[in-house]
Amino acid sequence: MVILGISAYYHDSAACLVRDGNIIAAAQEERFTRVRHDASFPAKAIEFCVNYSGIDPQSIDYVVFYDKPFLKFERLLETYLSYAPRGFNSFSTTMPVWVKDKLFQKTTLIDELSRTLGVLNIEDRLLFSEHHLSHAASAFFPSPFGSAAVLTLDGVGEWVSTSISLGKSNSLQMIKEIQFPHSLGLLYSAFTYYTGFKVNSGEYKMMGLAPYGRHIYSKLIKDNLIEIKQDGSFRLDMEYFDYCTELRMTNQKFHDLFGGNPRAPESFVTQKEMDIAASIQVVIEEAVTKLAVGASKLTGEKNLCLAGGVALNCVANGKLAATNAFDNIWVQPAAGDAGGAIGAALSVYYLMLSKPRYIEIGDGMSGSYLGPDYSQLEIEIRLSALGAVYKTVTNEELMTLVPDMLINGAVIGWHQGRMEFGPRSLGARSIIADARSEIAQKNINLKIKFRESFRPFAPCIPIEDVSDWFDWTGDSPYMLMVANVKAEKRLPVTQKESNLFGIDKLNIARSIIPAVTHVDYSARIQTVHKETNPKFHALLNAFKEKTGCPVLVNTSFNVRGEPIVSTPEDAYRCFMGTQLDYLVIGNSILMKSDQPSENLKNYQNKYSLD
Repeated sequence: MVILGISAYYHDSAACLVRDGNIIAAAQEERFTRVRHDASFPAKAIEFCVNYSGIDPQSIDYVVFYDKPFLKFERLLETYLSYAPRGFNSFSTTMPVWVKDKLFQKTTLIDELSRTLGVLNIEDRLLFSEHHLSHAASAFFPSPFGSAAVLTLDGVGEWVSTSISLGKSNSLQMIKEIQFPHSLGLLYSAFTYYTGFKVNSGEYKMMGLAPYGRHIYSKLIKDNLIEIKQDGSFRLDMEYFDYCTELRMTNQKFHDLFGGNPRAPESFVTQKEMDIAASIQVVIEEAVTKLAVGASKLTGEKNLCLAGGVALNCVANGKLAATNAFDNIWVQPAAGDAGGAIGAALSVYYLMLSKPRYIEIGDGMSGSYLGPDYSQLEIEIRLSALGAVYKTVTNEELMTLVPDMLINGAVIGWHQGRMEFGPRSLGARSIIADARSEIAQKNINLKIKFRESFRPFAPCIPIEDVSDWFDWTGDSPYMLMVANVKAEKRLPVTQKESNLFGIDKLNIARSIIPAVTHVDYSARIQTVHKETNPKFHALLNAFKEKTGCPVLVNTSFNVRGEPIVSTPEDAYRCFMGTQLDYLVIGNSILMKSDQPSENLKNYQNKYSLD
């Protein structure tokens, strides 16, 4: 049984191929088109999935789209009618697009699929899932649990913004829903907009900014914007928001409440934005925790699965885990819309076809390494065609040379094996550095990533060592849990340093791994497993043997505004356009100073700002 799942036309289009319940391949369209958050039909991602799996496209049994366009159109139309005559400008802008393209999305999908797959009568195999069902299926069915409470939270699907389900074996029962316009995802995005960051992109920035601030606005938010009940149910006061009627998130009443207009994008970030970020983060944590505890009471389950864009808030996930409301928590690594492609395919396999479900050891995501890979021969052919200068070494030599480079302060582009699916680099398409460095965090942000200096980096560590370095005894393979650096690894902070505010906190070394220790001693942990990424696991252990420290900086291999690199060519271009010192692709090592000068590029302004 072969099922192709697709998500498209909003943001982060993706494709996933499932064969007999196993996820064979999955990728986001942006990795091939090089357009950040590409929302277009995922033709290239589909081609990859089909080619990688080696199947005849004609043998695809079902193609499943991740939501229902007609229901989404119904919600849009009813919302505008409810608020009329407000929002006429937005209505007149949006409706022609819907009527011309999106309302007839089924026809569009049939045409695109027929063109991409080269098969006829694809409409006989085309199915439509529901947005939050796709999220819930992506969370539960690949999880390592036989049964679990399933919580999905995002901006909005068709009507639903939040759902609680009960997953058991191959079944998934929806128990509770909260509907648009009440949405934690849209609330968080409203503050993303107000603090001057880009909606559906800058939410990560606001989360990273929060520890620099004080949550002095949290009461103001709860008194005016959102009512959170004890079971996690919530309602927003829509008098403060414009996303129902206008092409913007907030209105003048919102701005007046917080004492001024939104920060202009790319302008100086003030203490006010830091405090607002800290405040909304605390409110989101409270709502998510109460919803999860409520889900536990509704289902009686001690396992929890999470998906939807809000599930990418790893700080909230870490706070939820610390409550011990659940014995185990598993978060879909592609929790946003891209992961809907996985959920759409699996929902048909298990829910429509009632196929038996077998629990995977670990989980069913294969470490999220579901994208393209390249043989050593192919790597060398591609590098030679670029005019790159490289040397190829054995695995043993690699595990000696790379740790020495890192110890000497090098920042390295690391391109290995199958590309990750989801927004995180997990040691396949990563930039790595020595976590003990006091300058790595700022240098990587400013000189390599070309992004804001305050943004934190994640530590990667072998699963066997995690509890020795962090207040964490569980697993976090997908960089979706935050925990504190252990007290004995921290450095003393003077009274003068502790009194600093805002961005002035950035330059204080707070632990013996300062490059991955945020200003509140937190870290977004990635636990690395020998079973899913043996080469990266071996590198961390080789580094530990030389230094006594098993922790490296791991950040995505790209610059600001660029999708994570996919091919060796992508990696080489990024390497040559930034101040990366080395590039390691497979077993080939490239030193910047060896490269032809004509291959050097100015990469800083190549991509639109995120």
